[in-house]
Amino acid sequence: MKRPLTLAVIGAAVTLLAAGCSSGDQGSDAKGGTAQQGGSVTFAMPPNATPNWIFPIGTPGHLASFNGSIRQEVFLPLYTYDGTSGTVALDEKAGVAKPPVYSNGGKTVDIKLNDLTWASGQKVTSRDVEFWFNLVKANKAQWGNYNAGDLPDNVAKFDTVSDTEFKLELTKAYNPDWFTANQLTYVTPIPQAVWDVQSAGGKAGDYDRTTDGAKKVFKYLTGEAGKLSEYASNPLWKAADGPFTVKEFTTTGQVTLAKNPKYTGPDTAHLDSVTFKPFTSSDAELNVVRSGGVDYGYLPALAVSQSKSIENAGYQVKPWNGWAITYIPYNFNNPAMGAVFKQLYVRQAVQMSIDQSTISRVLWHDEAAPGYGPVPQQPVSKYLSPTQQTNPYPFDLNKAKALLTSHGWTIANGVASCAQAGSGATQCGAGIKAGTRLKFTIDSQSGSTETDNMMQEVQSSLSKIGIGLSIKAEPLNSVLDHTAQCKPSQSSCSWQLSFFGTAGSWYFPAYPSGEQIFSSTGGTNLGSYVDPAVDDLIKKSTSSTDPAALQDYDAYVTKSLPVIWMPNPAYQVSAIKKNLRGVIQDPLANIQPQRWYLAK
Repeated sequence: MKRPLTLAVIGAAVTLLAAGCSSGDQGSDAKGGTAQQGGSVTFAMPPNATPNWIFPIGTPGHLASFNGSIRQEVFLPLYTYDGTSGTVALDEKAGVAKPPVYSNGGKTVDIKLNDLTWASGQKVTSRDVEFWFNLVKANKAQWGNYNAGDLPDNVAKFDTVSDTEFKLELTKAYNPDWFTANQLTYVTPIPQAVWDVQSAGGKAGDYDRTTDGAKKVFKYLTGEAGKLSEYASNPLWKAADGPFTVKEFTTTGQVTLAKNPKYTGPDTAHLDSVTFKPFTSSDAELNVVRSGGVDYGYLPALAVSQSKSIENAGYQVKPWNGWAITYIPYNFNNPAMGAVFKQLYVRQAVQMSIDQSTISRVLWHDEAAPGYGPVPQQPVSKYLSPTQQTNPYPFDLNKAKALLTSHGWTIANGVASCAQAGSGATQCGAGIKAGTRLKFTIDSQSGSTETDNMMQEVQSSLSKIGIGLSIKAEPLNSVLDHTAQCKPSQSSCSWQLSFFGTAGSWYFPAYPSGEQIFSSTGGTNLGSYVDPAVDDLIKKSTSSTDPAALQDYDAYVTKSLPVIWMPNPAYQVSAIKKNLRGVIQDPLANIQPQRWYLAK
């Protein structure tokens, strides 16, 4: 999962200082050789990761980062950011609009569109942006990125000035850095003249301008979006304004984008096509790299020692580090273990059982780094609090075990049972019945030996403090499908713990606030974590321009443990064919294949 941004254009540059963020370290040679126009390139997908959505309004289960990366090549977002220069900055060529202008004390945003054209020949206009707003407003409960109070709730009025200019009147003044980076990057103009229909073959109208009409249009479009095998043939998805269009999209996860001959922007693709190839495991992918069968692949951490032989086979080997965190969410609404997870002392015991340093060094071969809180640990930024930096819960199995036994748990046959029910200081805690056993189940992303080994290490550590852990490995999309927000009475609430972070769990915009993943109403608050203090700190961090506001949030959430903090792996260790140029590995996990080219 992820999302991105830049703030330099609005006066508050956010700089990523990490080694590995500069173009020289992160990508292939940006220039060099004689650029060949045309040609085809294959890109290896992460293990067991398959694209499953292209409609620019993502619903739960369809928010994986690679869906967004592919979609942005076909349907351009209003704004997007990249960090390829070492400073996270607005990527103006890859967006639809000119930099926003804030006025009225930060409550009015004036946006002018660039001169772009849909495949139909019609211009991209303010009406196409309004169409996106109307669909999201009427169907916000189904929008996977919805967080109550944020977009679209924080836009009081959409005011069309002309076909190429509109204004947003906000409900209050926000931190412009946050609003541009964390809100406007969600907005994607969509072709109103083609998509504003309620059924197949229906005549386009202005249905989106009523709530009932917008619901019917949304239902039709999301229904069509679920038909993956028709993406390459359905005229809906041919209405592109980006540098590529869909040529192939299979139900098994292979996607081919072809150069869009009708693209009218400044970021024309060099290549004729790019194919995104799925793999069932990193080992299977590595075998293809060894044979030269993919142009842009990766090495599992276990195989980094083989870098020299891969380079001799015609590749450059480059780590791709991300602006991300990795974690395991608890399901606080799980009927069996929700009451257990709500006990801070239990979460502290679990956290102190995770030997992040050893896992990073031994299992990830130093291609992962420990993470102790909700702000990316690397590179160090002005948003990182001293609390997170100093790790309040270091690995200590004795302390972890003592936390359980001092709260009424007794350990027999390796598993702790609640012997002292109740909410007193030495009792198990509210809602936990006597005899409850500490036995958890985790749904874990399959296809990665490093992840498999890490789960076994966590299982071993937890067993030493009296917690049993069952591991259920599944493809990434299945894990995400099964990790839904839920109520205790729902059958979908059977999951307890979930891991989907083989390439990092959550990629941030440059402003790493947590409204999506840790606020009580966050659309990706998968475990239904609720803490009013966190909600207040998040609101302050999105309203204030003072970095201390985000540090305060960071320090509190670090200690509150809404999730299990885990080592954050590199997005991948890339193997890039030496004749593939123009590749810059964005720490925000975006890709820009329109800028790739084959050198003669």
